[in-house]
Amino acid sequence: MARIYLDYNATAPLRAEAKAAMIAAMDVVGNPSSVHAEGRAALGMVERARAQVAAAFGAEGADVIFTSGATEAAALACAGRGLVGAGVEHDAVAAWVSDDLEVDRNGQVRVGDPARSVLQLANSETGVIQALPEGLAVSDMTQGFGKLPVAFNWSGAQMALISAHKLGGPKGIGALVVKRGTDIAAQIRGGGQEMGRRAGTENVIGIAGFGAAAEAAARDLEGETWARVEKLRNILESTIAQLANETIFVGKAGDRLPNTSCFITPGWKGETQVMAMDLAGFAISAGSACSSGKVRASKVLRAMGFDEAEAGCAVRVSLGPATTEDEIMRFAESWLKRCQKHQGRMV
Repeated sequence: MARIYLDYNATAPLRAEAKAAMIAAMDVVGNPSSVHAEGRAALGMVERARAQVAAAFGAEGADVIFTSGATEAAALACAGRGLVGAGVEHDAVAAWVSDDLEVDRNGQVRVGDPARSVLQLANSETGVIQALPEGLAVSDMTQGFGKLPVAFNWSGAQMALISAHKLGGPKGIGALVVKRGTDIAAQIRGGGQEMGRRAGTENVIGIAGFGAAAEAAARDLEGETWARVEKLRNILESTIAQLANETIFVGKAGDRLPNTSCFITPGWKGETQVMAMDLAGFAISAGSACSSGKVRASKVLRAMGFDEAEAGCAVRVSLGPATTEDEIMRFAESWLKRCQKHQGRMV
């Protein structure tokens, strides 16, 4: 039986449009910084992708600075600024900010001083969506971009982090999007690439794939794609809830990403669930992919007020445009069977 992939928040499968753009970019020999025809052809690909990302992200007139991913973008945006954040931020952001902001049980963050604060648009583990205040210094929009109708220019944020592989582009390419005129100190110095903010020869192949994926993701948002995905997510949760009534669905009381379900089954370790489902042919996770392999309870859930035991029993299922109802029902049936077996051993 074919495996079923339900870990889109970790990375989405490569879109056909991105693959085609990357293959085309492989045939372009020039360096984007060279002034000859070959260099200009490579630069043309980079600038086309920059325009595609800006249009899809509602960031026309802003600066799109290509990086190796959202982690590097976080360093570029946050290093040395003395910003504050909350315990629900991704580790890539948390590395640069304090966790002084309060979080409630539903995952909502209270921001006192937006100009000194970092706040994610949506959480990768729980799917919880935040209302971004005007004048916010930095927002991690990595999970929201491509799943929500995001317009950077209207978001209230001065800077935003985004990543290609979360919306069907290649891994290893992302961007920091900056309101024009915002002061940015380069972290990687050398040449004058990326408007002097990020030195190094541009990853033309990755950038081309990012642009194509962003354009395709924007088309998905114009149709019913994510409404259908949300319906499947709700079917999954209602099916599980009927037979596993102790299971807690995190963040369900508020707005969440349409594809994300994080649930806690008391007494059943998340890592054990992930391994059991992997052996059964399903790819899910016990939290952020960047935290996987570390035997510890989710810091996001701990920040929301769940205790260590509860946080250690959480898993995340994240769907995508290619997910079908049959796959969801097969997962629910398999998970419930193993849940009942585990509960039988606990009696």
